[in-house]
Amino acid sequence: MRSTGGERDYRTIGKRNSKTRKRQGMSLEDRPILEANAAGVDVGAREMFVSVPPDRDPNPVQVFDTFTTDLHRLVDWLVQCRVTTVAMESTGVYWIPLYDIVEQRGLKACLVNAKHMKNVPGRRTDWHECQWLQYLHSVGLLRAAFRPESEICAVRSLMRHRSELVKMAAQHVQHMQKAMTQMNLQLQHVINDITGKTGLAIIDAILAGQHNPTELAKLRDPRIKADSATVEKSLIGNWRSEHLFTLKQSRELYESYQKQILECDKEIDRLVRRFQSRVDPSEKPLPPDEKAKHSRNKAMKNKLNLEARLEFRTEVYKLFGIDVTQIPGIDSTAFQLFAEVGRDMSKWPTAGHFASWLGLCPDNDISGGRIWRGARHAKTRAGQLFRFAAYALHRNSSPLGDYLRRKKAQLGAPAATTATAHKIAVIFYTMVKNQVEYDATIWATRDLQRQKRLESKLKRQARQLGYNLVTADPQTT
Repeated sequence: MRSTGGERDYRTIGKRNSKTRKRQGMSLEDRPILEANAAGVDVGAREMFVSVPPDRDPNPVQVFDTFTTDLHRLVDWLVQCRVTTVAMESTGVYWIPLYDIVEQRGLKACLVNAKHMKNVPGRRTDWHECQWLQYLHSVGLLRAAFRPESEICAVRSLMRHRSELVKMAAQHVQHMQKAMTQMNLQLQHVINDITGKTGLAIIDAILAGQHNPTELAKLRDPRIKADSATVEKSLIGNWRSEHLFTLKQSRELYESYQKQILECDKEIDRLVRRFQSRVDPSEKPLPPDEKAKHSRNKAMKNKLNLEARLEFRTEVYKLFGIDVTQIPGIDSTAFQLFAEVGRDMSKWPTAGHFASWLGLCPDNDISGGRIWRGARHAKTRAGQLFRFAAYALHRNSSPLGDYLRRKKAQLGAPAATTATAHKIAVIFYTMVKNQVEYDATIWATRDLQRQKRLESKLKRQARQLGYNLVTADPQTT
């Protein structure tokens, strides 16, 4: 039956769409080859499936074991096939040995996200996967993941290992709290931190055999807010042997992890000192600490804290060439950012590219005019650091803190945190790339412009309602 009026003839849709596709552009198979010397590697824990261009070898797909000698033989075969660039999946940590060998042999290693090539059905075996990977790389449809220099990668590995040690140490703190709760010792509810001076002194005395609450309460540090009577009352419980044994092992494991963290800090410090300083503090002195002016009467009042902060700021200043610790929200995270993104911002052409890589910008997932996802779900460690920096500004009196609170009222907490993290990331990128210090006076101009926009909006709304908005005289008010 023929279609009439506004009805559609669904029998011709497939033909029409195929003709439209041919008219609008080329198909995937017709794309020009951009990387003629590309190879694809499907990374596995025990085997590596490798594919080279079909005209380079009678067997363009080969399988290699993951032993070091086999990986060198794999790269030798790639060099023999005149391969200059290699694309491999970022599967766990199995790609790292091959990636290092490929770089050492002078080939270009392209680490890609496995999700970017999973949209085509029928290529689920490793044998076909490496061929599909090689083809996508040859036509330029794969983007390489960011990987900093090898020296920064070494620091990054140790920093990530240190964070794992901190997490494991925190688990044993919870085990100590659990053992004390089972003995009905309520010390963790009386003092803020049982791993502080008072808490560890009392736990060590308990494990040494001292179970008298009065004697244990004498170990209380004078700076503890709880009085001696409250501390003594919290240390009355049942001293069951199995819980004391659990407390003893948890305390020893916590102490062991603290020693491991200290050794890790020393190794990180040794690696960091090998980096060439971008600035000499003796020739270009460290800028004044604006944050210390606002917090000098609080925690920064301690002279030891001030000296430790000055030493930390000096080291970060020499690494970046500018004092990034003056950015609101960024303090101790500055060194972690150095380990994650380095100090060469030329890898990202603009601040927008940097924010996109961090996952701190809206996504382009739009179909039929409908936005399916508002923000990207990229889970990068650097992006999380910027989110933590933004989250810490809720009670901050800086302009960025005002921006966070204002956006929370408009968009809600999650979106406001992302928006503020985006601003912090842009500021960080601009400072490191252009080597300029943080200037808080820029916000005054922004606030004045926002105030003028608000006044114009109110006047426009008043005119629409038939009123005339007049500025009040400050003396009469």
